[in-house]
This record gives sequence, C-alpha cells and structure tokens, in this order.
Amino acid sequence: MSTRRQQSGYPCGLTRREFVWEMGGGFTGVALASLLAGSGFFTRHAGAAVSPDPLASKPGHFPAKAKACIFLMMNGGPSQVDTFDYKPELRKHAGKALPPDKNYINSGGRRVGFLTPNWREFRAGGQSGLLISDYFPRLREHADKLAVIRSCHADSHAHGSALVQMNTGMPLIGRPSLGAWVAYGLGSENDSLPAHVVILDKRGGPISGQPNWSSGFMPATYQGTLFRPTGSPVLDLKGPAHLDREIQRNQLDFLSELNAGHLKDRPGGSELAARIQAYELAYRMQAEAPQAVALDEESEQTREAYGVGKAPTDEFGRNCLVARRLVERGVRFVQLYSGGGHLEETWDAHESIEKNHGRHGTEIDQPIAALLSDLEQRGLLDETLVVWGGEFGRMPFSEGKNAPGRNHNPYGFSMWMAGAGIKGGTAHGETDEFGFEAVVDPVHVHDIHATILHLMGIDHELLTYFHQGRKESLTDVHGKVINGVLA
Repeated sequence: MSTRRQQSGYPCGLTRREFVWEMGGGFTGVALASLLAGSGFFTRHAGAAVSPDPLASKPGHFPAKAKACIFLMMNGGPSQVDTFDYKPELRKHAGKALPPDKNYINSGGRRVGFLTPNWREFRAGGQSGLLISDYFPRLREHADKLAVIRSCHADSHAHGSALVQMNTGMPLIGRPSLGAWVAYGLGSENDSLPAHVVILDKRGGPISGQPNWSSGFMPATYQGTLFRPTGSPVLDLKGPAHLDREIQRNQLDFLSELNAGHLKDRPGGSELAARIQAYELAYRMQAEAPQAVALDEESEQTREAYGVGKAPTDEFGRNCLVARRLVERGVRFVQLYSGGGHLEETWDAHESIEKNHGRHGTEIDQPIAALLSDLEQRGLLDETLVVWGGEFGRMPFSEGKNAPGRNHNPYGFSMWMAGAGIKGGTAHGETDEFGFEAVVDPVHVHDIHATILHLMGIDHELLTYFHQGRKESLTDVHGKVINGVLA
C-alpha cells in the first residue's frame, strides 16, 4: 500500500477502503484528545510552559565569572583608525585614493576623498603598551584591562539596520535583543528590578528605536526597561498620589485573582502571564528603582571621579554610575548609549572627525575610566563584563577636499571588552594597512555575541527559544567564541 501511495503522490490511498481505514485514525486522534483534555493533561503541560517567575535567577550552562554585562554603545559609529587601530601607512599615503581593489558600498552616495591619517596621536598605555589615541587619555590608563578587537565586521552600512544587528544579531527588526537573551537565559538576581535595563542619551534614542532592546518573539518580560538617571527612573512608575501602597497592593491582588481565573480557563497564555509578572515587578520597582538612581547616596569623591555635576561629563557620568549601582543590585544586562538623535549629536562624524570625536570622546572618557576603577575597587570587575563599541566603524579616507569627516565602514572596525574572564592588555585581529577591512582573525557580530554569552556562562548554541516550528538562537547557525580575548 505504501508503494502505491508513493507512486500516486497523494497522502491517502486510492480506494474507498483505504480512505475509510485512514479516516478512522483521525477519529481515534480526536477521541484521544478528548480523553487527554478531560484528564487535565493539556492544562498541566500548558501551565508548566508558563514559568511562575520567568525572571527567577537561573544557572548557566557552565560556571563563569561574569554575572552581569554593561554594554557601552557608541551610537553613530566611531572611527577605528582614530581611536584604537593605529595605521601609520595612512600618513605615508595621505592624499592618495584608496586602492581600486578595495570594494565597498558608498553609504548615502557621499563624496569620496583621500586617505587621511589619524587626527590625534596614539600613545602606549600600561605595561602592555596597547596603543590608544589621545581622544581617550583617561581610558588609556586602564589599557592593561582592555582586550581590543581590531577585526570586527558587520553586514550593513546603514545606521538603523546596523544598530539592530549589533543588538539582535540580524539587520532586520523583530528578533530578541542581546539583553533579552541574557535575561531569558539567566534571569535576574533581584526580583525588584528588571533583568535588562537601557539608558539612552538625552539627545535622543538610536535611529531604529525600540527594536534595539526588544524581546522580539519572546515574552515582553525580557525586553529592556528604559531608565532615566534623574528624577523618576521609569516613566509612569509612580502611582497616583491618592493611592498608597496598601491600596495598590489590594488592587493588584484582585487583578491577579481575575487574571489567574482567566488563565486557568485558557491555559498557555504566555502574554497574560508576562503581563501579570510585569504588574508585580512594577509594584516592587516603585520602592527599589528610585534607590538605584539615588546618586546622593554616593560620596562626593565618587561623583567627582565620574564627572557628575560638571560639563561635559555629567550625563554619561551619571549613567555610568547608575550602571554600577544596577549591576551591584543584581541587574544582569545594562546598556548605555552615547550619542542620540542623528549626525553630529551622535558619533556619526561626516562633517569632521576632530570636531565630533573630540566632543563625544571628552563626554565619555572620564566616566568610563571611573567606571572601570570603581568596579575594580569594589571587587565587581571580576564578575562584570564591560563591552564598548558602535554599530560599525568609519572609512580611512575623507569625504572630499576640506571635508575632514569619514563615511560609514562595516568592513573593519574596533570594539573592546574588559572585566570578568577577559585577558587585558591584548589586541585581537587586524585590519589591512589602511584600516579598511578585517584581514586577520575577522570577528563578525555573531562572534561578539557568542563571546559575550560564553563569558556569562551561556553556550550560544544551546540557548534556544522555540518559535514558529524552529529553535531560534541569538547567533542563529553562526558564531564562534573569540578565544584570543579570554583569560
């Protein structure tokens, strides 16, 4: 019979007897489903699929030093050849065109100028002698803590899609962000704060917006919570003045009772379960979140070290200090943005590298150096991973005569990591002689994500979420751990 079925090309047999015989199997399945439903089988298993606390702390796949990650996102794309990737050949060939065998997409169809050397000097830092430019003199004092990855590359030359890829692994919206995967995999060590927090630049958010910290196809519980470093940390978190904590508690208990009844009759409602958890978390956050951003609890010496209270370091200094206070309280993933809005308000230095990077470098240099020192002094650097980078780099040539800016470059750029599990004072990979493209030990965005997860005790191939018939992961079928930066 199976042979005849294969020859016919139809799933059912050709005779009426075969049709009735196979239809009987369908009736049997219906009867079995009814029996299982009556016994509560589906209710038990659907209920088990909805965790009573999706943010409960979970062990990783293997022991790891890093309990938390602080990702310092340089929105706009800083220039690698002006920050962490010194290229003396650019001075030798200054004024010449990029060799014609170097293929690239001219983002935005902007003018193509000539090879241009670094705008500020590079100097050796620490005992390692790691070369770091004069845009970051304070950070250079921590050179022995940094593992600079000079061979990063990505897939998009446009800010929106490149930012989404750096945050989610793919240049298309709709997938969970890195922070969401960390929250899903490890949960939170503090049930009164989110596992995943994002602090934006006051000048605006990234050009592609909320998809950069989205939970994608996973429950909303794992998406990033936007924090503000001053005032109320979360908008609309505080309840109306006429409702005290006891009244709010009574309202939430009644609402939870109603939702629980709804969920019991309709098992498997992960969105409703996530909403219930969100209500409870928001209630607990009303007391905990304001304390996390209460920088007046810090000593004057600490605030001064971060540059709080003075221009131009006040904002990013506050954000870095809040990040330390959050990881200190058990938040797993904190992302800080430097640069907001568009063009010169970000690291998008089309007009002038010196003007742009001089401005933004001064804003972040002291705060980041203070963050590394503070984490180390408190014994937190050994269990906190710090990551620095943008969505791509910049071209080694200018944008024309008397146009000292640089265009977008996803073919080769630099990032660095420091802290838990990192071999400091090292440089991994290389770009070509002009800093145009990665040529030695290229590191894709997927590799960066695989390494971050690895340092936090997560195997990027084992951390999966079932969606639309497929086990999805942050790195999809790609990614390898960058062993060269591991201690």
